[in-house]
Amino acid sequence: MGLGKESARVSGRWLGTFGAWRGRYPEHPPRTTRREPAILHFIGPLSILLISATVICTVLGFVLARQADDYLEVEHWQALRGAIDALQAVSPDLAQVDPKLIVILERASGLKDLKFDSELSDGTREVQSLIDRNGRIVGWFSWEAERPATTMMMRLLPFSAVIAFGVLGFAGLAMWQFGRLGRLLAKCEQQLQRLEREDPTTGLPNETEMFDRLGRSLAAREPEETLALAVLDLDGFSEVKDAVGGRGGEEVVREIANRLRSALPSSVELGRLRRDRFSLSMSAVDPEMALALAEAARDAVSQAIWIDQVVQVSASVGFAVAAGDGTTRDDLMRHAKLALRNAKRRGRGLVVPFAPDMEADFDERRFIRLELSSALAARAFELYYQPIVKADGSAIVGVEALLRWNHPSRGFIPPAVFVRVAEEAGLMGQLGEFVLRRALSDAARWPDLYVAIKLSPVQVRDRNFVALVAAILKKNVVPPSRVVLEITEGLLIDEPETAKSRLEDLRRLGVRLALDDFGAGYSSLTYLQRLPFDKLKIDRGFVAALEQSANAGVIIQAIVSLGRALGTSVLIEGVETEEQRVLLRLAGCDEMQGFLFARPGPPEEIDRLLAVEGSIATPVRPLRA
Repeated sequence: MGLGKESARVSGRWLGTFGAWRGRYPEHPPRTTRREPAILHFIGPLSILLISATVICTVLGFVLARQADDYLEVEHWQALRGAIDALQAVSPDLAQVDPKLIVILERASGLKDLKFDSELSDGTREVQSLIDRNGRIVGWFSWEAERPATTMMMRLLPFSAVIAFGVLGFAGLAMWQFGRLGRLLAKCEQQLQRLEREDPTTGLPNETEMFDRLGRSLAAREPEETLALAVLDLDGFSEVKDAVGGRGGEEVVREIANRLRSALPSSVELGRLRRDRFSLSMSAVDPEMALALAEAARDAVSQAIWIDQVVQVSASVGFAVAAGDGTTRDDLMRHAKLALRNAKRRGRGLVVPFAPDMEADFDERRFIRLELSSALAARAFELYYQPIVKADGSAIVGVEALLRWNHPSRGFIPPAVFVRVAEEAGLMGQLGEFVLRRALSDAARWPDLYVAIKLSPVQVRDRNFVALVAAILKKNVVPPSRVVLEITEGLLIDEPETAKSRLEDLRRLGVRLALDDFGAGYSSLTYLQRLPFDKLKIDRGFVAALEQSANAGVIIQAIVSLGRALGTSVLIEGVETEEQRVLLRLAGCDEMQGFLFARPGPPEEIDRLLAVEGSIATPVRPLRA
């Protein structure tokens, strides 16, 4: 996993769940060409068409109206001529026209305001001459010309103009509105495109954009160049978010993003993978430089943040290097995440590079996770028991229940392997319940022995756990005093108040409590003083060191004295030789457990051991499975 020297023409790299990339690629995706709404291409022609149709209809209406009026006028004139001819046929001499005849003629012709004058009058009235039998003009008929169709069209003309101007105004308004809408749509489209590639909270490239950039960076990488990808995860971010709220959590994330920008060189591009994870891409750097940048990012995140209150967040980082750890973006990202997973498993605030055995370990854990569910359903697990004897070897006083899994293809899988996977997969509750039920059921076979059962912190944190223990005790009719529940120190460190409350509830049931692996972790006298333990179980590491260091014996004596002062018994595990047994007995241990006496075995093996010894009062010298 090697990284080359930094190249002057490369300007990017990566750190943690923030991502960094080469500067040779644009920071933002290219803007798309602005497109007008398609309807704008139709509004103009449609408006012109409507206005043209209005004008044409108006002109055509005037022409038709005039023709109708002309036709009507001709009809009236012909009717008048016919009436005059008929009148002349009756009375040839019409020098004087009786007004009554004018009324008759007016009605017969349909003319309006018909008059007869001897002289031709000026004006706009229509006229018709009256000729006597000698061919002389004796007078003139005049009448008011009527053009109703044309008059109606003249009245409708303002409405046509209003329609035309209305269409024109509507077209203009519509084009303006649709143009505005088009601009808004283009702006929204640009924002959507930016959101597709950018995290809205921090402004950093999101996972999709980072993944694409990583692919381009790898494709543009020269054969001798190296590219390091780091994934940074915020430890305990859920607790921080619960404390400061959703909006406060976003402010914390923005502050972390700003700190990473400030703490890292400009050549490092940052990206946000998801809510509590960022990534970094680092080009042309050696492993030491990549490690230094990852540590700088971690340190920047770990500083206290003020968001209405002081917030402390730590970060774990895993990183992988191309081409040593992979040449594709999928391989590099997967290996960086595997390194991060390993870092978080070891503890908080660690920076861990990828190692090939991590992938094998991941595959193994994934296989176990898949097999655990079916194994639980098929009751493929079984319990082995290892005897616990008095320090003087005089009797077997109890047994410790040990979970075993004999896989059909893998054989025996150690509990240290599958129990941790069960905790991560959320199956520890079912697995722990199986152990409790089976152990208390088997306890009926040995009425004079107590049964020690190791508990997972996950079990003890469950608020229903105490009720479960009570129900199993009641069902199996096992005296609670014969049950010893072993607690690890991890629970006491992580959640001391919860542990105290839960242990006190268990103690009220009448069961006994043991502090397991005492001395191996962060043992504190506070635990022993505040919590109701009945037994201290000394870690086997002190036994192994007895023959190498005198300090181990001194420590064991000190623990035994401490147990005496607190009123607890002391059990030590891992006893394998007679010499160790003697030394431990002289140190004052009350009980012992180890291969010297017996290896773990099925319940039938305990039955056999008890039968061989005759009774628990018979001295044990030493028991061999």
